[in-house]
Amino acid sequence: MVTTTSKKKGGRPLAMAVALAFLPMSLTACAERADVTLHEPGVYKGGADPLLAKQEDPQHIETLQERFAKGQTDRSKAESVQ
Repeated sequence: MVTTTSKKKGGRPLAMAVALAFLPMSLTACAERADVTLHEPGVYKGGADPLLAKQEDPQHIETLQERFAKGQTDRSKAESVQ
């Protein structure tokens, strides 16, 4: 005598329906908006730049040059390490 057991398939369609219901919601979470801003080379299209006026000031330029020179001191005195 052969005894067969049947598996219940009642939970499988329910799980598939739940998975298919959440699939569109999970994919929309990964979507990005296509708000791309195109820029032209060499043309500043932003708001007023307060640092632009400082670039014309000779005192500001001198301060930046001094700061740059201080930052480069370790490179000018580089010695070979053996």
